[in-house]
Amino acid sequence: MLALLSCKVGLCQTSSLETASKKILAAKRGDIVNLDNVLKADFPKLSYTKSVLPGPQYIISDDPEYIRVPEAIALQETVDPGAVRLYVYNVNGVKDPQKIARKISAVIKNLGKENMHFRMLKYSSQKPSSNYFEIGKKGLEDYFLSAVSNQVRVLKPGEAMAIDEKLENQIVQYDELVHGFYEFVVDQPAQISVIQFAPEESGPKVLSQIKTLIPHSHANAGRGIFPISNYQVNTVDTLDTKNGVVQLIVADGQDDPWITGTIGEKKEFAKNAGNYGVMYKNKIKWRSSDGKGLALVTWNSRSADNQWCGGMGLTMELIGQDGKKTVMQYPNKALITKGYPEAILIETYWPDPKKEIQDIEFTYSPPGASCLPTPLIFIPIDRKK
Repeated sequence: MLALLSCKVGLCQTSSLETASKKILAAKRGDIVNLDNVLKADFPKLSYTKSVLPGPQYIISDDPEYIRVPEAIALQETVDPGAVRLYVYNVNGVKDPQKIARKISAVIKNLGKENMHFRMLKYSSQKPSSNYFEIGKKGLEDYFLSAVSNQVRVLKPGEAMAIDEKLENQIVQYDELVHGFYEFVVDQPAQISVIQFAPEESGPKVLSQIKTLIPHSHANAGRGIFPISNYQVNTVDTLDTKNGVVQLIVADGQDDPWITGTIGEKKEFAKNAGNYGVMYKNKIKWRSSDGKGLALVTWNSRSADNQWCGGMGLTMELIGQDGKKTVMQYPNKALITKGYPEAILIETYWPDPKKEIQDIEFTYSPPGASCLPTPLIFIPIDRKK
Protein backbone atom coordinates (compact mmCIF):
# COMPACT_ATOMS: atom_id res chain seq x y z
CA MET A 1 0.00 0.00 0.00
CA LEU A 2 2.79 2.41 0.93
CA ALA A 3 4.49 1.66 -2.35
CA LEU A 4 1.37 2.76 -4.18
CA LEU A 5 1.24 6.04 -2.30
CA SER A 6 4.88 6.89 -2.81
CA CYS A 7 7.39 6.82 -5.63
CA LYS A 8 10.98 5.93 -6.04
CA VAL A 9 13.11 8.87 -4.99
CA GLY A 10 15.09 9.00 -8.22
CA LEU A 11 11.95 9.07 -10.38
CA CYS A 12 10.36 11.79 -8.25
CA GLN A 13 13.49 13.91 -8.38
CA THR A 14 13.72 13.50 -12.15
CA SER A 15 10.09 14.51 -12.60
CA SER A 16 10.47 17.53 -10.31
CA LEU A 17 13.62 18.69 -12.11
CA GLU A 18 11.96 18.30 -15.51
CA THR A 19 9.07 20.45 -14.30
CA ALA A 20 11.50 22.98 -12.83
CA SER A 21 13.40 23.08 -16.12
CA LYS A 22 10.22 23.91 -18.05
CA LYS A 23 9.31 26.68 -15.59
CA ILE A 24 12.79 28.17 -15.75
CA LEU A 25 12.86 28.10 -19.55
CA ALA A 26 9.53 29.93 -19.63
CA ALA A 27 10.85 32.64 -17.31
CA LYS A 28 13.09 35.64 -17.86
CA ARG A 29 16.13 36.71 -15.91
CA GLY A 30 15.04 38.36 -12.68
CA ASP A 31 11.68 36.59 -12.55
CA ILE A 32 10.34 34.75 -9.53
CA VAL A 33 9.77 31.07 -10.36
CA ASN A 34 7.87 28.63 -8.15
CA LEU A 35 10.03 25.52 -7.80
CA ASP A 36 7.80 23.22 -5.78
CA ASN A 37 9.40 19.97 -4.63
CA VAL A 38 12.82 21.16 -5.78
CA LEU A 39 14.10 23.80 -3.38
CA LYS A 40 15.75 22.53 -0.23
CA ALA A 41 18.54 23.59 2.08
CA ASP A 42 20.72 20.48 1.80
CA PHE A 43 21.78 20.38 -1.83
CA PRO A 44 25.40 19.21 -2.23
CA LYS A 45 27.78 22.11 -1.70
CA LEU A 46 30.40 23.17 -4.20
CA SER A 47 33.83 23.10 -2.60
CA TYR A 48 35.85 26.23 -3.22
CA THR A 49 39.05 28.04 -2.44
CA LYS A 50 38.80 31.57 -1.10
CA SER A 51 41.62 34.08 -1.31
CA VAL A 52 41.85 37.68 -0.16
CA LEU A 53 42.02 40.15 -3.03
CA PRO A 54 43.74 43.52 -2.76
CA GLY A 55 41.20 46.05 -1.63
CA PRO A 56 40.51 49.12 0.45
CA GLN A 57 40.42 49.46 4.21
CA TYR A 58 36.81 48.67 5.02
CA ILE A 59 34.58 50.44 7.56
CA ILE A 60 30.99 49.51 8.39
CA SER A 61 28.60 51.44 10.64
CA ASP A 62 25.72 49.24 11.85
CA ASP A 63 26.17 49.03 15.64
CA PRO A 64 24.00 50.59 16.77
CA GLU A 65 21.71 50.34 13.77
CA TYR A 66 19.09 52.48 15.55
CA ILE A 67 20.72 55.60 16.97
CA ARG A 68 18.62 56.44 20.05
CA VAL A 69 20.67 59.44 21.24
CA PRO A 70 19.74 62.76 19.54
CA GLU A 71 23.34 64.01 19.23
CA ALA A 72 25.88 61.22 19.14
CA ILE A 73 28.77 59.57 17.35
CA ALA A 74 27.78 56.11 16.12
CA LEU A 75 31.19 55.24 14.66
CA GLN A 76 34.67 56.75 14.75
CA GLU A 77 37.69 55.15 13.11
CA THR A 78 41.12 56.22 11.89
CA VAL A 79 42.33 55.23 8.43
CA ASP A 80 45.79 55.23 6.90
CA PRO A 81 46.57 56.97 3.62
CA GLY A 82 45.18 54.87 0.79
CA ALA A 83 41.85 53.49 -0.38
CA VAL A 84 38.82 53.25 1.94
CA ARG A 85 35.42 51.60 1.58
CA LEU A 86 32.70 52.97 3.88
CA TYR A 87 29.28 51.40 4.42
CA VAL A 88 26.80 53.53 6.39
CA TYR A 89 23.69 51.66 7.60
CA ASN A 90 22.05 53.63 10.40
CA VAL A 91 18.52 54.57 11.44
CA ASN A 92 17.13 57.58 13.28
CA GLY A 93 15.88 55.80 16.39
CA VAL A 94 15.12 58.80 18.62
CA LYS A 95 11.69 58.30 20.21
CA ASP A 96 12.04 59.53 23.80
CA PRO A 97 10.56 61.79 24.95
CA GLN A 98 9.18 62.05 21.40
CA LYS A 99 10.03 61.12 17.83
CA ILE A 100 12.08 63.86 16.19
CA ALA A 101 13.74 64.47 12.84
CA ARG A 102 17.54 64.24 12.67
CA LYS A 103 20.45 64.30 10.30
CA ILE A 104 22.89 61.40 9.97
CA SER A 105 26.12 62.16 8.17
CA ALA A 106 29.58 60.72 7.55
CA VAL A 107 32.37 63.20 8.25
CA ILE A 108 36.07 62.91 7.48
CA LYS A 109 38.79 64.90 9.28
CA ASN A 110 42.38 65.37 8.13
CA LEU A 111 44.70 64.09 10.87
CA GLY A 112 47.84 64.71 8.86
CA LYS A 113 50.32 67.56 8.88
CA GLU A 114 49.82 68.40 5.21
CA ASN A 115 46.87 69.07 2.96
CA MET A 116 44.81 65.96 2.33
CA HIS A 117 43.51 65.16 -1.14
CA PHE A 118 40.21 63.26 -1.06
CA ARG A 119 39.17 61.52 -4.27
CA MET A 120 35.87 59.65 -4.59
CA LEU A 121 36.06 56.40 -6.60
CA LYS A 122 32.62 54.84 -6.09
CA TYR A 123 29.53 56.63 -4.85
CA SER A 124 26.17 55.17 -3.80
CA SER A 125 23.77 57.30 -1.77
CA GLN A 126 20.06 56.69 -1.27
CA LYS A 127 17.32 58.93 0.07
CA PRO A 128 16.43 58.03 3.69
CA SER A 129 13.51 55.61 3.73
CA SER A 130 11.71 53.05 5.86
CA ASN A 131 11.79 50.63 2.91
CA TYR A 132 15.01 48.86 3.84
CA PHE A 133 14.80 46.23 1.09
CA GLU A 134 14.48 48.84 -1.63
CA ILE A 135 17.42 50.81 -0.27
CA GLY A 136 19.58 47.69 0.03
CA LYS A 137 18.97 46.61 -3.58
CA LYS A 138 19.36 50.11 -4.99
CA GLY A 139 22.47 50.76 -2.92
CA LEU A 140 24.34 47.82 -4.39
CA GLU A 141 23.11 48.59 -7.90
CA ASP A 142 24.39 52.16 -7.64
CA TYR A 143 27.69 50.92 -6.22
CA PHE A 144 28.28 48.44 -9.04
CA LEU A 145 27.38 51.01 -11.69
CA SER A 146 29.29 53.88 -10.10
CA ALA A 147 32.38 55.30 -11.77
CA VAL A 148 33.36 58.65 -10.28
CA SER A 149 36.22 60.63 -11.82
CA ASN A 150 37.89 64.00 -11.33
CA GLN A 151 36.26 64.60 -7.95
CA VAL A 152 39.13 65.75 -5.77
CA ARG A 153 38.61 67.82 -2.63
CA VAL A 154 41.37 69.27 -0.46
CA LEU A 155 41.31 69.49 3.34
CA LYS A 156 43.81 71.45 5.39
CA PRO A 157 45.34 69.81 8.48
CA GLY A 158 42.63 69.51 11.14
CA GLU A 159 39.84 70.41 8.70
CA ALA A 160 36.67 68.28 8.45
CA MET A 161 34.08 67.88 5.72
CA ALA A 162 31.06 65.75 4.88
CA ILE A 163 31.97 62.74 2.77
CA ASP A 164 28.57 62.89 1.06
CA GLU A 165 26.99 66.34 0.66
CA LYS A 166 23.71 64.72 -0.38
CA LEU A 167 23.60 62.77 2.87
CA GLU A 168 24.66 65.84 4.84
CA ASN A 169 21.68 67.85 3.63
CA GLN A 170 18.92 65.26 4.00
CA ILE A 171 16.48 65.24 6.90
CA VAL A 172 15.92 61.82 8.44
CA GLN A 173 12.57 61.07 10.03
CA TYR A 174 12.11 58.56 12.84
CA ASP A 175 12.66 54.94 11.74
CA GLU A 176 14.17 55.93 8.39
CA LEU A 177 17.33 54.22 7.23
CA VAL A 178 20.34 56.22 6.06
CA HIS A 179 22.28 54.17 3.51
CA GLY A 180 25.55 55.16 1.87
CA PHE A 181 28.21 53.04 0.19
CA TYR A 182 31.46 54.71 -0.85
CA GLU A 183 35.01 54.09 -1.96
CA PHE A 184 37.56 56.87 -1.89
CA VAL A 185 41.29 57.57 -1.64
CA VAL A 186 43.08 59.85 0.84
CA ASP A 187 46.78 60.74 1.02
CA GLN A 188 46.90 61.64 4.74
CA PRO A 189 45.78 59.78 7.86
CA ALA A 190 42.14 60.62 8.53
CA GLN A 191 39.37 60.20 11.07
CA ILE A 192 35.99 58.99 9.83
CA SER A 193 32.90 59.54 11.95
CA VAL A 194 29.22 58.74 11.50
CA ILE A 195 27.18 61.19 13.56
CA GLN A 196 23.57 62.03 14.32
CA PHE A 197 22.63 65.63 15.03
CA ALA A 198 19.99 68.36 14.74
CA PRO A 199 18.55 69.16 11.28
CA GLU A 200 19.63 72.81 11.41
CA GLU A 201 23.27 71.94 12.10
CA SER A 202 26.26 70.99 9.95
CA GLY A 203 28.11 67.72 10.48
CA PRO A 204 31.65 69.13 10.17
CA LYS A 205 30.72 71.97 12.54
CA VAL A 206 29.18 69.86 15.31
CA LEU A 207 31.73 67.02 15.11
CA SER A 208 33.98 68.62 17.72
CA GLN A 209 30.99 69.52 19.91
CA ILE A 210 29.47 66.03 20.20
CA LYS A 211 31.00 64.20 23.13
CA THR A 212 28.81 61.08 23.20
CA LEU A 213 30.38 58.09 21.48
CA ILE A 214 27.82 55.30 21.63
CA PRO A 215 29.33 52.08 23.03
CA HIS A 216 29.34 49.11 20.70
CA SER A 217 27.26 46.06 21.58
CA HIS A 218 28.42 43.55 18.94
CA ALA A 219 24.88 43.63 17.54
CA ASN A 220 23.54 43.57 13.98
CA ALA A 221 26.28 43.40 11.33
CA GLY A 222 28.59 45.30 13.67
CA ARG A 223 30.92 48.22 13.30
CA GLY A 224 34.62 48.87 13.00
CA ILE A 225 37.47 48.81 10.52
CA PHE A 226 38.48 45.64 8.70
CA PRO A 227 41.54 44.66 6.64
CA ILE A 228 39.51 42.49 4.24
CA SER A 229 37.05 43.90 1.72
CA ASN A 230 37.29 41.61 -1.33
CA TYR A 231 37.44 37.84 -1.87
CA GLN A 232 38.13 35.66 -4.90
CA VAL A 233 36.14 32.41 -4.84
CA ASN A 234 37.10 29.58 -7.21
CA THR A 235 35.43 26.18 -7.23
CA VAL A 236 37.76 23.24 -6.61
CA ASP A 237 36.06 20.75 -8.93
CA THR A 238 34.42 21.30 -12.29
CA LEU A 239 30.65 21.32 -12.00
CA ASP A 240 29.03 18.78 -14.37
CA THR A 241 25.35 19.04 -15.27
CA LYS A 242 25.01 15.23 -15.21
CA ASN A 243 25.52 15.28 -11.43
CA GLY A 244 22.34 17.23 -10.70
CA VAL A 245 21.65 20.24 -8.52
CA VAL A 246 24.46 21.79 -6.47
CA GLN A 247 24.81 25.01 -4.48
CA LEU A 248 27.45 27.59 -3.69
CA ILE A 249 27.21 29.05 -0.20
CA VAL A 250 29.29 31.99 0.97
CA ALA A 251 28.76 34.41 3.87
CA ASP A 252 27.29 31.81 6.20
CA GLY A 253 29.61 32.37 9.17
CA GLN A 254 30.60 28.69 9.15
CA ASP A 255 32.29 27.46 5.99
CA ASP A 256 32.94 31.12 5.24
CA PRO A 257 33.70 32.88 8.56
CA TRP A 258 32.85 36.50 9.27
CA ILE A 259 35.65 38.97 8.69
CA THR A 260 37.23 40.43 11.83
CA GLY A 261 38.79 43.77 12.65
CA THR A 262 38.91 46.37 15.39
CA ILE A 263 36.69 49.05 16.93
CA GLY A 264 37.86 52.54 17.87
CA GLU A 265 40.99 53.82 19.58
CA LYS A 266 41.21 50.82 21.92
CA LYS A 267 41.25 48.43 18.96
CA GLU A 268 38.60 46.22 20.52
CA PHE A 269 37.55 43.08 18.67
CA ALA A 270 35.08 43.54 15.82
CA LYS A 271 33.36 41.19 13.43
CA ASN A 272 31.11 41.83 10.46
CA ALA A 273 28.28 39.36 11.11
CA GLY A 274 27.15 38.82 7.55
CA ASN A 275 30.20 40.10 5.68
CA TYR A 276 27.93 42.87 4.45
CA GLY A 277 29.74 45.17 2.06
CA VAL A 278 32.36 42.55 1.18
CA MET A 279 32.70 41.81 -2.54
CA TYR A 280 32.92 38.16 -3.61
CA LYS A 281 34.30 37.67 -7.11
CA ASN A 282 33.25 34.15 -8.09
CA LYS A 283 34.47 31.82 -10.83
CA ILE A 284 32.74 28.47 -11.33
CA LYS A 285 34.11 26.01 -13.86
CA TRP A 286 31.48 23.79 -15.49
CA ARG A 287 30.93 21.24 -18.22
CA SER A 288 27.92 19.55 -19.74
CA SER A 289 28.41 15.82 -20.22
CA ASP A 290 24.73 15.37 -21.07
CA GLY A 291 24.16 18.44 -23.23
CA LYS A 292 22.12 20.28 -20.62
CA GLY A 293 22.45 23.89 -19.59
CA LEU A 294 22.50 25.45 -16.14
CA ALA A 295 20.18 27.83 -14.36
CA LEU A 296 21.57 29.94 -11.55
CA VAL A 297 18.84 30.68 -9.00
CA THR A 298 18.66 31.83 -5.40
CA TRP A 299 15.98 31.74 -2.72
CA ASN A 300 15.19 32.94 0.77
CA SER A 301 16.13 29.79 2.64
CA ARG A 302 15.80 31.54 6.01
CA SER A 303 12.19 32.69 5.60
CA ALA A 304 10.82 30.53 8.42
CA ASP A 305 13.50 31.46 10.96
CA ASN A 306 11.97 34.61 12.47
CA GLN A 307 9.97 37.76 11.74
CA TRP A 308 13.01 39.53 10.27
CA CYS A 309 13.63 36.89 7.59
CA GLY A 310 10.37 37.17 5.68
CA GLY A 311 11.87 38.68 2.53
CA MET A 312 15.03 38.79 0.44
CA GLY A 313 16.21 40.90 -2.47
CA LEU A 314 19.67 41.34 -3.90
CA THR A 315 21.75 42.89 -6.65
CA MET A 316 24.51 41.13 -8.57
CA GLU A 317 27.06 41.89 -11.25
CA LEU A 318 27.25 39.18 -13.92
CA ILE A 319 30.18 38.82 -16.30
CA GLY A 320 29.38 37.39 -19.73
CA GLN A 321 31.59 35.19 -21.89
CA ASP A 322 32.58 38.34 -23.77
CA GLY A 323 33.68 40.02 -20.53
CA LYS A 324 30.76 42.43 -20.56
CA LYS A 325 29.36 43.23 -17.12
CA THR A 326 25.63 43.37 -16.42
CA VAL A 327 24.15 44.67 -13.16
CA MET A 328 20.62 43.76 -12.13
CA GLN A 329 18.35 43.85 -9.10
CA TYR A 330 16.75 40.51 -8.19
CA PRO A 331 13.83 40.06 -8.37
CA ASN A 332 13.39 42.80 -10.95
CA LYS A 333 9.58 42.90 -11.12
CA ALA A 334 8.98 42.72 -7.39
CA LEU A 335 10.69 44.15 -4.34
CA ILE A 336 11.50 40.82 -2.68
CA THR A 337 11.03 37.10 -2.78
CA LYS A 338 9.34 35.73 0.32
CA GLY A 339 10.26 32.07 0.69
CA TYR A 340 9.60 28.52 -0.46
CA PRO A 341 8.62 27.65 -3.17
CA GLU A 342 9.78 30.95 -4.68
CA ALA A 343 13.16 31.17 -6.38
CA ILE A 344 14.72 34.03 -8.34
CA LEU A 345 16.17 33.24 -11.75
CA ILE A 346 19.53 34.99 -11.92
CA GLU A 347 20.81 33.66 -15.25
CA THR A 348 20.84 30.68 -17.62
CA TYR A 349 23.96 29.22 -19.20
CA TRP A 350 24.31 26.91 -22.20
CA PRO A 351 27.21 24.68 -23.25
CA ASP A 352 29.51 25.92 -25.97
CA PRO A 353 30.22 22.99 -28.34
CA LYS A 354 33.68 24.46 -28.94
CA LYS A 355 34.63 24.38 -25.25
CA GLU A 356 34.82 21.36 -22.98
CA ILE A 357 34.96 23.54 -19.86
CA GLN A 358 33.42 26.98 -19.42
CA ASP A 359 33.47 29.63 -16.70
CA ILE A 360 30.60 31.28 -14.89
CA GLU A 361 31.68 34.57 -13.33
CA PHE A 362 29.81 37.03 -11.15
CA THR A 363 30.30 39.41 -8.24
CA TYR A 364 28.12 38.84 -5.20
CA SER A 365 27.81 40.87 -2.02
CA PRO A 366 25.56 39.77 0.86
CA PRO A 367 22.28 41.67 0.45
CA GLY A 368 21.45 44.24 3.13
CA ALA A 369 18.23 43.80 5.15
CA SER A 370 18.17 40.09 4.25
CA CYS A 371 18.94 37.02 6.34
CA LEU A 372 21.96 34.99 5.33
CA PRO A 373 23.10 32.88 3.70
CA THR A 374 21.37 33.26 0.35
CA PRO A 375 22.27 30.01 -1.46
CA LEU A 376 23.36 30.27 -5.09
CA ILE A 377 21.90 27.15 -6.70
CA PHE A 378 22.82 25.59 -10.05
CA ILE A 379 20.02 23.56 -11.64
CA PRO A 380 20.50 21.53 -14.85
CA ILE A 381 17.99 22.57 -17.51
CA ASP A 382 17.07 20.86 -20.77
CA ARG A 383 15.53 22.79 -23.65
CA LYS A 384 15.03 19.60 -25.64
CA LYS A 385 12.13 18.51 -23.45
